[in-house]
Amino acid sequence: MAERVITRHVVRSPRITKPLTLAVVSDLHNGPYADVLPALQGLDAILIAGDMINRHKPGYDYAIPFLKAAADIAPTFYSIGNHEWKAAERDAYWQEAVKCPVTVLHNRFVSFGEVVIGGLSSAPRKAVDASFLADMEKQEGFRLLLCHHPEYFKRYVAGHDIDLTLAGHAHGGQINLLNRGVYAPGQGVFPRWTHGAYFGGKLLVSRGMTNSSGAPRWGNPCEMILLELGPEE
Repeated sequence: MAERVITRHVVRSPRITKPLTLAVVSDLHNGPYADVLPALQGLDAILIAGDMINRHKPGYDYAIPFLKAAADIAPTFYSIGNHEWKAAERDAYWQEAVKCPVTVLHNRFVSFGEVVIGGLSSAPRKAVDASFLADMEKQEGFRLLLCHHPEYFKRYVAGHDIDLTLAGHAHGGQINLLNRGVYAPGQGVFPRWTHGAYFGGKLLVSRGMTNSSGAPRWGNPCEMILLELGPEE
């Protein structure tokens, strides 16, 4: 298994009065996960930003157990990535996934205490449906969006009053040179948004949980993010 790290990010907002710690899981691609289970204990929620399966390789023998294990630990919210959308066995996978006690956010939002959590699903570009964001931005509380594609942010999200968008998909740029990725799906060569915070902290991109590419990762460990939300100091 490729090297995996746990990265902490802290976000403060006047819309938060009670601190929360959330796990951000993206791009598991049906890979092993046992090493991160201890870090999930005691969290307030687990946020899955898509691509739990790998459309290039059949099977979901890790993906479904992870959904079950996550839901046993904390409330779990799941937004849809491109691999769930495009996989040949997506119907069979979703028949099993919907049996798991997780909240699937398919172009909708729900309230979770002081946080409003939404999910913008992957889809062919002309079929992306971000219309729910107009209602989501009117809700009271900290507005947090799961959106698998970082390249969606400027096109669909930036014009709305969303406090934080969590993404994956870019795989950290695969190879990092001078802290810049070389290639990312959806962005091509020398992508702009591969890992960490962008747009003044409004977009946070995960490197992803596994290396699903045939190419090695270099200077770019797989990661799970622990997101700490707290009140302004």
